[in-house]
Formats: sequence, C-alpha cells, structure tokens
Amino acid sequence: MPGHLYVLRHGETEWSLSGQHTGRTDIPLTANGEKRATDAGAMLAGLRGDKPLALVLSSPRTRAVRTASLAGLTISETTEDLAEWDYGEYEGLTTPQIRENVPGWTVWTHPCPGGETAEQVGTRAAKVVSRVRAALPDGDVILVGHGHFSRVLVATWLGRPPAAGVHFALDAAAISELGDERGVPQIRRLNVPPLPERGFPHA
Repeated sequence: MPGHLYVLRHGETEWSLSGQHTGRTDIPLTANGEKRATDAGAMLAGLRGDKPLALVLSSPRTRAVRTASLAGLTISETTEDLAEWDYGEYEGLTTPQIRENVPGWTVWTHPCPGGETAEQVGTRAAKVVSRVRAALPDGDVILVGHGHFSRVLVATWLGRPPAAGVHFALDAAAISELGDERGVPQIRRLNVPPLPERGFPHA
C-alpha cells in the first residue's frame, strides 16, 4: 500500500503565542514548544507504527528544524518550498494591528505588501505535493513546517484553492495525516495535538 503524508507544524514560539505573523523571522521554540515537539515525535511513532519512511522534508527555519530534531526525525532535505508565507511588511504584526489600517484584513483575503499572495503560496504547495506523491509509493512522507503554509498545503492536497486553507486549523506541534481513498484525496487526521511519550494507538 502507498504511504501516507504526515504534516507536523513546528512547536510553540513567543510569536505564535502572541499572534504575530512569523514568516522570515527566525526565532526559537519556547521551553513548552520544545517539550511539545518531543511529544509530537512519540505521537508520530504511534500513528505510523513500523511502516517504511520514504522522505522527511523540513522548512529551513530554525523552529522547524529544531522541531524535527526533537521529534526524533532525520531530515532528508530542507527546502524553501516549505517556508512559511512571506508576510512582507506585515511581518511581526498581529491581525488586530494590521486591521488598524486595513479593516477586515486576513491573510486569506487581502494582500501582504512586499510579501506573497495566496496564489504564490499555492504554487509552492503544489510543488511540494507533486514531490510527495512521487515519494509515497516508497513509504510515508513527513513534512515539518508552518501554520499558514501547511493549511494551504492541505487545501492543495484536496484540489482546493489556496484560500480554502482558512477552513483547516493547525496548532503548534500538531500533526495531520493525509492520504487517498481509492484515488480520492482524503484528510485522515487533522490538527491532532501531541500526547506525552506514551504515544498514540495505531490506526
């Protein structure tokens, strides 16, 4: 049977706690973020069992690479294709701060001056999905990345437009599992929080 795709969002950072948009800025995990990343590794091991692992890709940002390491993963490659949405001039700002000047702003419906559009993020996600599908016949694939980009990736997996990512919540250190049912793309699990080291029962 072909493998499944597991998407792991990086652990908690100070900016994920405050709601600041964190794209290019390279900030570390909090102490709790490190603990939850370790727990996510136990969860992943429980979900996957002894199935072969074909590929582990990570964003190059420190918060993603550190999460992968704490989760016990050996990264095959880091790639900018998995980087977070480039928020341009809105980097480091919260949505309420942006809305002081742009009422009703969301990353899904409005531009990020100097940053990426939803369509550009979707193009990157499509490249990642294509690479994942090429690897799945050899086993599972794990992607370690970021919140907004991973939500676009889930939408892309389902054949939906990038802005449909608004419908999928992805918390820090949470795991999602994507697959297919008789050729139809499927969400098998979404936004599963990590449990302590006891892991998770096999599916």
